[in-house]
Amino acid sequence: MPMFPEKLRKLYADAGVDAVFVECDFLRRYLTDFYSTDGYVLLTADKCTFFADLRYFEAAEKALKDSAVEVVRGGYREALEAAKPYHTLGVPYPFVSVSALRLYEKEGHEAVDCMPAFKRAMLIKTEEELFRIQRACEIAEDGFELLLPDLKEGMTESEVAALLEYNMRKLGASGVSFDTICAFGENGSVPHYETGTRKLQFGDPVLIDFGCKFEGYCSDITRTFLFGDDKNHEEFKKLHGIVLTAHELVKERLTAGMSGRAADAIARSYLRGKGLAEYFTHSLGHGIGLQIHEYPVLSPKGEEILEDGMVFSDEPGIYIAGELGIRIEDSLYMKNGRAVSFMKKTSRHAIIL
Repeated sequence: MPMFPEKLRKLYADAGVDAVFVECDFLRRYLTDFYSTDGYVLLTADKCTFFADLRYFEAAEKALKDSAVEVVRGGYREALEAAKPYHTLGVPYPFVSVSALRLYEKEGHEAVDCMPAFKRAMLIKTEEELFRIQRACEIAEDGFELLLPDLKEGMTESEVAALLEYNMRKLGASGVSFDTICAFGENGSVPHYETGTRKLQFGDPVLIDFGCKFEGYCSDITRTFLFGDDKNHEEFKKLHGIVLTAHELVKERLTAGMSGRAADAIARSYLRGKGLAEYFTHSLGHGIGLQIHEYPVLSPKGEEILEDGMVFSDEPGIYIAGELGIRIEDSLYMKNGRAVSFMKKTSRHAIIL
C-alpha cells in the first residue's frame, strides 16, 4: 500500500475527531479521487477506506489499486459497522440529513462537524488540482472558439448552449460545471438567466456563461459580445469597456493577503465611480474546484484571506433590467502573491461577429 497522503493526514488532524465519515459525492471524491454517485468513506489517522456497492466496486478497485485508499465491497451498514470503534465521528454538517445524524447518535457516536476542516483543506489547491482546472479552462476556451464561426441568425439560445457543450465534450470534458447560460439581447439582464428559446437576431448582444469539468475539476468563464453591428449599440460598447476595465483592475491590483471583501471592492469601487455600482448585483467571485462554487468568497462579506494556491472567478457585471447584461469572467489562481488568469485564448473585448 502506498504511503498515506499528507493531504489526508492533515485533514484528519484538523478535523480533531476519532474518524471522518463521508457520504457526500464531491467530498468523497476529494478523499479518494474516484467519482461515484454512491458510497461511503471512513478516514482515520492512517487509513482511508472506500465502501462501494456492486455498481462501483470493480471500477473503484481498478482505479484505486495503486493508491492509499482501500476499497471494500459494501454499503451503509458495512461502513457504519467499520465506524463502530470510533466515538467522535466527523461528518460534514451542510451535507448530512437530520435522520443520518440521529442514526449516528443511535449507533453511539458523537457527531462533530468536519466541514470546516474540508473547507480549509480545499481552499489551497495542489499542483495536480491546478493542472486539472487549467485543462478544464483550456477545453472551455477551445470549445467557445469552435462555437463562434457556427453561430447563425435564427438559432435559439438552447441550440447555441447545446453546441458549446458538445464542443467541450468532444475536446475531452467529462461534463459541464453547471447549466450553460446563453442569453440573447435583453435576456442578458438576468444574471442567472435560464437558457430558453429566444432566437438570435442580427445586432444582438450575446452573453454566454459556461464551464466544463476535467477529471472532476471545474472551469468558469463568461464572454459577452455582439452578433453583428447594427450601429444601435454604442451604449453597450461603452458599458462593456467599463466592465472590462473593472475586470482587469482586479487582476492588476489583487495581491495575497487581501480579503475577499477587499478584492470585491476593487471592481465595485471602480463601477461606483462610473455611477454604475447599483447595476453590479452580485459578488465579484467565488472559489472554484470540484464544485463550481467553493471558497474563497470574493464579496462585500468575504472574510477569507487570499493566498497562493487559491482558485476563484473574477466576474464583474452590469445588468439593466429589460435592456442588457454584460459580464466578463475568467477563472484565476494565486501564484507568487498575484492573481493569474487560466484563460489565455479567448478575447475579453466586445468582439463583433
